[in-house]
Amino acid sequence: MPAASAQWGQFFTLFFMAFALGLDAFSLGLGIGMKGIRLRDILKISVVIALFHIFMPLIGFFMGNYFSTLLGGIASTAGGILLVLLGIHMIYSAMHGDSVKSFDYRSFWGLIFFALLVSVDSFSVGVSLGMFASDLLLAVLLFGAFGGGMSIIGLYLGRRIGRWAGGYGEAFGGAILLVFGLKFLL
Repeated sequence: MPAASAQWGQFFTLFFMAFALGLDAFSLGLGIGMKGIRLRDILKISVVIALFHIFMPLIGFFMGNYFSTLLGGIASTAGGILLVLLGIHMIYSAMHGDSVKSFDYRSFWGLIFFALLVSVDSFSVGVSLGMFASDLLLAVLLFGAFGGGMSIIGLYLGRRIGRWAGGYGEAFGGAILLVFGLKFLL
């Protein structure tokens, strides 16, 4: 009986970790979705985010504790700085109209950049999973499902709110990214 309760405890721990990691995808998806996004792009972005939420913890798991202590804080700080810059750029772009080139999440590198921003903390969680004896397959499948699913919800909800907010949608989305980036830095 104690083994079964330990397995359920591990499942619920991984479930809540996956939910917490998925909140990043939801929040950033909400900000990007407010710019206006096609349904096909929502699906494409969400699949890439789900894959990153699977592979980043795996990379962290196999790299171990040494690289985590060396790069863990740097990765979070770099992700926060990039989110702040992206948020400022979106606000500036919304204020100055079409004369400013906006962040293009539809390009290959823009999509990779966005998925990497969302998945940075999954790397350090993967390192933590490596230090504790946990079910790695269950963890990365939950992380991928929550990362992809919550990004779909965030992008779609952002799309709906962006239509309602009109021209202010991109500025509001930029403000969300700016606040989220500051959260990473503090």
